Amino acid sequence: RDGSGSQRRAPQHCYSPDIYHLLKTRRGKEQHGFIDLEMLPPELGITILSYLNATDLCLAGCVWQDLGNDEYLWQGLCKSTWGHCSIYNKRLPAGFSYRRLYLQLDEGSLTFNANPQEGISYFMSKGILVDHPKELAKFIFYTRRLNWKMLQIYLDERRDVLDELVTLHNFSNQFLPNALRDFFRHIHAPEERGEYLETLITKFSHRFCTCNPGLVRDLGLSPDAVYVLCYSLILLSIDLTSPHVKNKMSKREFIRNTRRAAHNVSEDFVGHLYDNIYLIGHVAA
Repeated sequence: RDGSGSQRRAPQHCYSPDIYHLLKTRRGKEQHGFIDLEMLPPELGITILSYLNATDLCLAGCVWQDLGNDEYLWQGLCKSTWGHCSIYNKRLPAGFSYRRLYLQLDEGSLTFNANPQEGISYFMSKGILVDHPKELAKFIFYTRRLNWKMLQIYLDERRDVLDELVTLHNFSNQFLPNALRDFFRHIHAPEERGEYLETLITKFSHRFCTCNPGLVRDLGLSPDAVYVLCYSLILLSIDLTSPHVKNKMSKREFIRNTRRAAHNVSEDFVGHLYDNIYLIGHVAA
């Protein structure tokens, strides 16, 4: 009882079932220690460690050496980061290690991002890549660790690799602005207009028409018409997204200007192009 004579009630802990379970689990860990992965079935331990990145897996290997150096885990990290390498399709030599391969791929990528030619030479010296345009294009297409500015320099010098890289894209049944976004997601557009950008759009236009023969037939499109539409989409993207442009281009103006250069393209189709940029945004962002 307190001084007023009323009875003081003991504090009540109103935990939800989830919080209660969490507290109970934590108390259990404090009493018994954390679970040793080596005490679990190997398949379960490997599954748990498969969620780690390379750095954390190396740290885990300091505690659970056998699990942390498991080839299955390092193979998964290699192929999820560098989706295609020539060495994946070769007969692996005795003593081959995917952990060592990961470190070589990481080193080669860092080298490429400083000097593209030296990076590719490093990959070839380690037997990771073969000097064939299609193999190099696949490596670039399925890799996200290469700096886009260095990649632009490399592709500008190796047009044979660029040609193969373009053919890896499948634009079937894609709306033109979405296909262009997908293209620039793999092959970044240069910051300034020039010969390289013209080359990219020319190659894209031919590839888009090749992938969509029905659309070409029904809408009367051609590589030249797609080329014009691509430039119109890029200019419209800048116009609608740039804060420096105060007077935005209207849909009517876009249709009129575009059809002056691409006479055979229908007004409805050009209008849908405008709507896509207005709603989704820049094609080369």
